[in-house]
Amino acid sequence: MKLLLDENLSFRIAPSLQDVFPGTTQVRLVGLERADDRAIWQFAKKNEFVIVTKDDDFHGLLSMLGYPPKVIHFRTGNTANQAVTDALRHNADEIITAILNPKIGFIEIC
Repeated sequence: MKLLLDENLSFRIAPSLQDVFPGTTQVRLVGLERADDRAIWQFAKKNEFVIVTKDDDFHGLLSMLGYPPKVIHFRTGNTANQAVTDALRHNADEIITAILNPKIGFIEIC
């Protein structure tokens, strides 16, 4: 399960998730630093990533375009990098189960 961290999540998080979500990266690290949501969506779809974001706009794209890619949405407001990392690691089993479920396209972390 490769995660693509949106611009609103630090690129510094990606290395600490490799053991749980191998191949995880962040938009800055793949040359999409100021890309619009549609470009990020297309990149994620083409490269089989799950988008991780704090941005509500991806829910709208999911509603319009369907999935893949699937979206993990943090509804936690401003949180430290470690809190985001901890939440993804702590919920990894549930996240992976949801990602593998063909009926689920949107995962919320509160």
